[in-house]
Amino acid sequence: MPALLIVSLDSIRTDGWFERIGEGIGSFQALCDIVGPRFFAFAMITGARITSLTVDRRNPDNTLVDFVVGPEGAEVSEADAQRLALADFRKRLVSALITEEPIADAPKRVTDLEGVQLHVGVRYLLLAPLYGYALRELTVESEGSRVRLLHDGIEESYLLSAFRARMRAHVREELERVTRPQARGAIELSRVAEAEQAAERGDHVRILELLGAWPAPLAIFLRTPEGQMLNVETRGLIARALGLLGSACIVLGEIGKGEEVLRLGVQYAGDGPMASDIYFRLGAAMLSDGRAGESIGPLRRAANLGAPGDKVWPLLAQALASRQRFIAAYAATLEARAAGATADAVAQVLGTVREVLGPAFGNFEQQTERRA
Repeated sequence: MPALLIVSLDSIRTDGWFERIGEGIGSFQALCDIVGPRFFAFAMITGARITSLTVDRRNPDNTLVDFVVGPEGAEVSEADAQRLALADFRKRLVSALITEEPIADAPKRVTDLEGVQLHVGVRYLLLAPLYGYALRELTVESEGSRVRLLHDGIEESYLLSAFRARMRAHVREELERVTRPQARGAIELSRVAEAEQAAERGDHVRILELLGAWPAPLAIFLRTPEGQMLNVETRGLIARALGLLGSACIVLGEIGKGEEVLRLGVQYAGDGPMASDIYFRLGAAMLSDGRAGESIGPLRRAANLGAPGDKVWPLLAQALASRQRFIAAYAATLEARAAGATADAVAQVLGTVREVLGPAFGNFEQQTERRA
């Protein structure tokens, strides 16, 4: 479907807004050190103006934050002043930012910059640069608007609804990150079932929202005596969660992070029932990233551990052919067909093998088929 409207976002980008505001605030660095730089930015986005802090150095979460809510310069009375412990103040900010708001109608004209801002969402325009996103272009299509952007220098594209959900996931992760020292309570295994449902729907952003804070505490927990003593069932459930999260990260363009999560999943899976799935996901990710040689090991491991042959052998055939190991690639296609893979799944590899090895291989292939 042709685009109904393509709008450059250069004129409404907010890159560096937080740093520029900080240049005019004398206590900027101190507030960032105490509240946290991103939480201070969240306060600005939500209109919560911090008026004073009573710092508790023994327990920073008990630091008292006095603030008022409203635009800069607005008159406020003593009744408008609020006070919360820092931990609760952060929760209040995050709660306000992750509340989903309806998407405003798409702009009708390229010059309607206010309409573009409202459509993308002002809070999302301000959140984006905090996490390394530089918005480039908005494409309005009949099935929904799409945002093209750079994330840490890499070009990506998202439906507007997915982009907004991604920003909310980052905000939620920020709160989970600062509360991690409190405990492993952040690892709620009940979330795995919901993450599996999200995976079935293809909702990778939701998986990130549910499980995105898990890897760091799980990496630490694995090195503790309690982590080493986990039963096979619990380790398998955690590995399953890490597999879902790793794949979601990769689909969303964070390939390095996704592979790191999958490697942690390998450690939790061990040789248990989830190991084949984790190795398959890791090998498939490497292959899709153009690293065929690296993918061969994990894919072979997945096959040896019982991964579905109709899925793993075609990928192994591709990887082996890419490394010019044509006889091994041909053997992998035979394994794939024996496991139930379709002819189309291995057709490209077979075509490459026939072309490279020539007529002699064609005769060998015919003899092999007759014996079968």
